[in-house]
Amino acid sequence: MPREQFGPDHEFLPRAELLDFEEIARVVRILSGLGVRKIRLTGGEPLVRRDVDALVRMIAAIDGIDDIAMTTNASLLAPLAQPLRAAGLTRLTISLDALDDAVFKAMSDTRLPVQHVLDGIAAAQAARFETLKVNCVVRRGVNEDQILPLAQYGRDHGVVVRFIEYMDVGTTNGWQMGEVVPSAEVVTRISAAFPLESLQPNYPGEVAQRWRYADGAGEIGVISSVSQPFCRTCTRARLSAIGELYTCLFAGSGVDVRQWLRNGTDDAELHDRLAAVWRGRTDRYSELRTEQTAGAARKVEMSYIGG
Repeated sequence: MPREQFGPDHEFLPRAELLDFEEIARVVRILSGLGVRKIRLTGGEPLVRRDVDALVRMIAAIDGIDDIAMTTNASLLAPLAQPLRAAGLTRLTISLDALDDAVFKAMSDTRLPVQHVLDGIAAAQAARFETLKVNCVVRRGVNEDQILPLAQYGRDHGVVVRFIEYMDVGTTNGWQMGEVVPSAEVVTRISAAFPLESLQPNYPGEVAQRWRYADGAGEIGVISSVSQPFCRTCTRARLSAIGELYTCLFAGSGVDVRQWLRNGTDDAELHDRLAAVWRGRTDRYSELRTEQTAGAARKVEMSYIGG
């Protein structure tokens, strides 16, 4: 959320417009009946939601849900890591675009030092999540010099680092194709220092391509939604804080599920409507993207529906 777009006078939504935990859990329960097995809590920043561990506990109690993950910037994580793990959170992904403090602040547009994130990672490791990953968005001319330091950090600390191509999410990040560092270049850079070998996906539809270090010191991932789109194998839907269901990260609008939750729609009808939304999706934005189309249509901000 760039400061020039979302300054200190930015007016956030009234709490009544947000889905409450019971409403979120109801949607998850219906989706579990449609085959959903994995839930990820993201943002914005999910840890600003008060008592978010209670939501994790509610979701963990739903039959059919066997994997609950969270993506966080870790600025608030250190005291919450253990309660989240105890509530049933199984996997954690932490955003970290640089180890250099100045570069980190420039990429994140934050005044917090990078040490806050590193402390959060240490707390997550102490809490023993089943999986802990670090995500780095690589932007040419801004943080590409952090690729090798982050790879070294992952090797030293037993953390899987995933490098993500800079994407044209929303309309406020000023995206340009020339600022994209293709994943193939990232792999080449890292492999020159620490030889890599390709790995098979963990499951069908996995968005990250996996590479392991030839010397056995762990692995990395690359997410190539610009240079190698994966629209045809995408299995993700996103529910915004106010109950809009999006079937694509680059969509301009979502389906208003909140109205169904609050107008008396029963579970059977909700099940059928959610199924129809998924069956009717035609999203192929990443396959069709060009520098011109990227700015042609308004898209929802990633801070609104998460990555």
